Parts: sequence; C-alpha cells; structure tokens
Amino acid sequence: MISNQKTPFLYMCILFFAIKQHPKYPVIICANRDEFHERPTQPMHWWPKNEVLAGKDLQAGGTWLGLNKQGRFSALTNFRQPDLIDNNKQSRGELVLQALAHQDDEMTKQLAKSFSEYNGFNLVFGQLNKLVCFDSVSQKKQVLNSGFHSLCNGALDDIWPKMALGQAKLADAIKDHTLDIDQLFKLMNSDQQAPTQHLPKTGIPLDWEQLLSSIFIVSPEYGTRTTNIITLDDEGTISIYDQSYNEQGECTKKQSFSIES
Repeated sequence: MISNQKTPFLYMCILFFAIKQHPKYPVIICANRDEFHERPTQPMHWWPKNEVLAGKDLQAGGTWLGLNKQGRFSALTNFRQPDLIDNNKQSRGELVLQALAHQDDEMTKQLAKSFSEYNGFNLVFGQLNKLVCFDSVSQKKQVLNSGFHSLCNGALDDIWPKMALGQAKLADAIKDHTLDIDQLFKLMNSDQQAPTQHLPKTGIPLDWEQLLSSIFIVSPEYGTRTTNIITLDDEGTISIYDQSYNEQGECTKKQSFSIES
C-alpha cells in the first residue's frame, strides 16, 4: 500500500517517440498522462479560444499535451525533484499552450528567460517532423533526431526501466513496417513493474517509486488518466487517438481526431 502523503509531482507523464523509423509514418508518438484521480480534467477537445486540441487541467487551466491546427505539437513532463518543489511557482501546464502559440525561435528565447518561474520540466515542441526538447534543469535544448526516444521525469532518453521497456516495445511493434494502433495502446497499458533493485532513486518513497515504475499505473489515488497515440503519415496527415481511464484503469472514453498539416 502506498503512502497516503501526497507527493507533488503533478503532470507526471511518459512519452515514446519513433522518428523516421517507419516508411509510411515518419513520426509516431505514444504518451501517457498520470495524475491524482481527484484532480479535475476535461478530455481532449478543440479549445475554441486557443484553437488547440488538448485535454484540460481544470484546476490550473493548462494542459500536458496538445496540437494546433497547423500541426504544431507540444508535451510536458515534470522533472522529479521532490525536495525542490516550490508551490508558489507558476503552473507548468501553461507552457504547452505557449509552445503551441509561438514559433520555435520565439519559444526558445522565452524559455531561456522564464524557465526559473516554474518547477523543473521537460518541454517537447515544434512541428511534428522537427521536434525539440527543452530541459529546464540543464537549460539545454535537444533535437529529437532519427531513432527511438523516451521521455519521463528525468532527462530525455534516461534509461529508467519503464523507459527502456517502452522504447523496446515500440521498436518491436513497427519492426515489420506495420502499424497497429491497438498494439500501441497495449504497449502503453503495460503494468509491468520494475524489480526493486532496478528502481531509479528520485527522492520519493520506495512504495511510490515501485508504483510509478510501470508504464501504465493503477491505484485508487493516483494513476494513468489518459493515453494518446499520435502519428504523422507521409502525406502530412496527423491522426490522434485518445483514451481516458478511471481509478480501476478501465477505459471510459475513446475518441480520435485528424489534422491535415
């Protein structure tokens, strides 16, 4: 049983990327958003004012992942630094909206000036075929080059067990140049936890470390709330598949969207 003391690592997500690894789909993204179940959330939808496609955190007003009608993408993960959390800092969820509203150079300059206003984060942003990741801890930007990448609550491509597992599963899923969306959802629904001796040490209690060591997290208090599968095909069509889950890890809503970029 996990500790009942709440741990402030909101917007904990994991993402896997396949960049130029499939002849028809040059970009494939698989993403999970994990959160406390009591935190109110609106499922993915088109926001009329911002013209972005995203879920909405109804507590702070931001989001964790989204796209705009021009095919720009952004997603956020927090950097797990529990001892450095400052609850007076701004909500990191607003960074995704900023990245969707600004071009890359402008967003990079803005992040360089304002990163200290937020608790530690990774922000992926750009057109789907030209993604970069800004790490507020190192204050560096990294291009997502051809290959497989994973991002969780440390640096891009850290080798945490769940990151290595998901990256390997994604590579296996498309090795024959096929693409089965259901298989990608199955990958993101993996509840395989890491052996205790392989758990990363990120400053949180061991019971939480164990719980969070699987790609898909199920517990009454905290767990995976949403999965998104996003593909860009060789004709420029972006397909977005979205699933929401309840406290038992059961799928409660399925929907899909398309953007012609």
